[in-house]
Amino acid sequence: MTSAPLLTKPSLLRRRASARTGGSGALKSKRPRLYALDGMRLFAALSVMSFHWTAYVGIAGVWQGVTPKQALPLVNRMAAYGWLGVELFFVISGFVICMSCWGKRPGEFFVSRVVRLYPAYWAGIALTSSVVLNFKHFARLGAADGLNLTTILGNLTMLQTPLGMRHVDGVYWTLWVEMRFYLLFAVVVATGLTYRKVVAFCGIWTIFAVLAPQAGIPLLTTMAMPNESPFFIAGVAMFLMYKFGPNLLLWGIVGFSWILALTRLNSIKDMYVNVLGHPLSWNVMAAAVTLAFLLVLGAALGWFDWVQWKWLTVAGALTYPLYLIHQEVGWTLIHFLLTRGLGVKAALLAALATVLVTAWLIHRLVEKPLSKVLKKALDRSMATLRQASDEPAPRRP
Repeated sequence: MTSAPLLTKPSLLRRRASARTGGSGALKSKRPRLYALDGMRLFAALSVMSFHWTAYVGIAGVWQGVTPKQALPLVNRMAAYGWLGVELFFVISGFVICMSCWGKRPGEFFVSRVVRLYPAYWAGIALTSSVVLNFKHFARLGAADGLNLTTILGNLTMLQTPLGMRHVDGVYWTLWVEMRFYLLFAVVVATGLTYRKVVAFCGIWTIFAVLAPQAGIPLLTTMAMPNESPFFIAGVAMFLMYKFGPNLLLWGIVGFSWILALTRLNSIKDMYVNVLGHPLSWNVMAAAVTLAFLLVLGAALGWFDWVQWKWLTVAGALTYPLYLIHQEVGWTLIHFLLTRGLGVKAALLAALATVLVTAWLIHRLVEKPLSKVLKKALDRSMATLRQASDEPAPRRP
């Protein structure tokens, strides 16, 4: 074979990149805003919420002794797979993180992640802790156990998992997964993001994720994230398709990640089978994972460019605070409404409306203003750090 693979021809890659960026290093595409991704994020959040509200068997007390399966059998069967919305979140995250930090310095990447994650998260902790501790009678049985000041303070760092502390709300486990992805990707950002480096990152991470379970090294497994990595890696490769155009190498990364994701389904599902109390169909799970890949891939390839509904921007903004507060607060609210004589459907609809409004209030009154203040302060800190780093070291006498 004398011809080099398509992606090993730098001149061809530069010509394609230049054609899409107008000769500059920044993306200069006439393609519209990816509103579809905002819609997908909301869909994923609602899917996870449906799982927690109508499929999780551990909330029989919340439902006044009636299981969700008895009250809403059809919804219960569908919601049993709602947890797969988390996997869709991870694919979207791989795409969006790569897109949002392209061309940014490490300090800018750090600031962007802090201001995006922490303000709404702190509000979620404050609200969830207050509701659970002040309405113990309506909260899930055991929700207040061990929820003391030390636990709350530990949760504020978002590092409660490595600190060995319980979560204020169980859904926060995914934030530790996201944090590890950011730490890994920060290594690439620190060296300067380029097409070649990001492709190499995808390949190296895939190798370590495959080998980690066999190595028997806990730290390696923790950072390699064998179960979650295929989703992030696929999302990153899909962004490269969006920015530089699809090609065989990127298709290979996405396809290989999809296969790995399917092979990991059995190990992922065990946790959910335990909280559901009944088996799950591998075929249904595989179809849902495939759909998650296809949705984000479709956004990358322009299949959903026709989606220009501006209200999806608001929907996307609500997704994160909604995800943070829907579980323990939602369960407590549902229990309270049921004890006040509302039927199951009415209680669920009222709870949904309440958490959506609360998520909007968190976004408008906490997340947006606090993010602005935090960003300005951190930007000044980064500027001082860069200035101090540029100063020559004092000479010794």
